[in-house]
Amino acid sequence: MFKRVEGELELAMFNGIWTTVWTEKGFELEFSEEVLERYVVITEEGHYVGTTEVKPYSEESSINEIGSFHKHPMIAEDMGKVAEIDKMAVLSTFRGQYVAELLSSIVHYAEMNGLTYYVMLLEPTLMRALRISYHVPIKKISGRVFYKGEDVIPSIVDVREVYMHKERYSWILHAETDLAVIPN
Repeated sequence: MFKRVEGELELAMFNGIWTTVWTEKGFELEFSEEVLERYVVITEEGHYVGTTEVKPYSEESSINEIGSFHKHPMIAEDMGKVAEIDKMAVLSTFRGQYVAELLSSIVHYAEMNGLTYYVMLLEPTLMRALRISYHVPIKKISGRVFYKGEDVIPSIVDVREVYMHKERYSWILHAETDLAVIPN
């Protein structure tokens, strides 16, 4: 299941997960100043194993230094309905699992807030998995770029396409409340 981060304890769990993953991969740690929402993934046994963060996006966002998102026509025409995804991480012992929970959390947030697109920097392997296994509508806006310790691909996710056509995405976990999502 996934859950919105609420309270100091869950924020500590959130920070502990993504910083552990970033450190293992040799990434530079960067805490976000502005956040729209944070989610944690929790196993049935109650273990916190994954994170994702939704950040505001604008023409001034620092992500534009890595990829020219703000110049892309899809983003430029819908600027007010775009957010950035950051800190998508799963602890190494659970890697390969819980991708549906991470994706469902960002789809849920987008639908509840009327977002059209997400901008993000994706590891090439994750991008391939999202496209092939999950059929996520992703558009690369440039080739690989070395950023903070690894190659990433600046990408746009058409999240509106996903929540408007949920029947096409069998991995979506449906919201029971705004706090938790439980599979059918």
